[in-house]
Amino acid sequence: MDLAHVHEAWVHVDGAFGLWAAASPALRHHVAGVERADSWATDAHKWLNVPYDSGLVFVAHPAAHRAAMSFSAAYLMRSGDEPREAMDWTPESSRRARGFAVYAALRSLGRSGVADMIERCCRLARRFADRLSAEPSIRILNDVVLNQVLVRIEPQADGARGASRADVDADAATRDALKRVQDERVCWLGGTRWHGLDAMRISVSNWSTTEEDIDRSADSILSAVRSVPQ
Repeated sequence: MDLAHVHEAWVHVDGAFGLWAAASPALRHHVAGVERADSWATDAHKWLNVPYDSGLVFVAHPAAHRAAMSFSAAYLMRSGDEPREAMDWTPESSRRARGFAVYAALRSLGRSGVADMIERCCRLARRFADRLSAEPSIRILNDVVLNQVLVRIEPQADGARGASRADVDADAATRDALKRVQDERVCWLGGTRWHGLDAMRISVSNWSTTEEDIDRSADSILSAVRSVPQ
């Protein structure tokens, strides 16, 4: 970040999920230094569980922010003492009052409630990863430090962990297992590509998710994996 600022570059942090770690005393070390960025973006519809399109943007330079977003037209009569106009700070002139739902969620949860929800989701994600990693043909691709779990199916030779079968396409096995999970509808998870590998992407972010939900979902995935032709 220092190098970027030396060269007058704008540093932006896309923190769709990750920025919320700052709300937790136990997790905020993962985003240390983020306050030095020029702007942040995050999604309220994920961890705050408010309606879609409730995105949040924070910009450290008000003049640059307003210059990028505001516009003028002959029919827009302005005065020097007018109150702060929201249309000077967003890409839309007309929109619903998204801020009400975000405010209500934050007001209801409070600082400690937001932290507890984030920490609980992260604990549940680790529980998910622990349950799945016990299966020899499942590989957890990422370090589960927040609420994301990347799951890959790698059929094993003779059941031996770590010796994947060369004659089985792990990408195809992962896609097959993913479809089986989606078809069963116990839980929903999507697919992704990570470092050139197909994976199932699990995001634990709903306020109502319980340990029982995680275990039922893990059982569904394990059943799907064991149904994939070996």
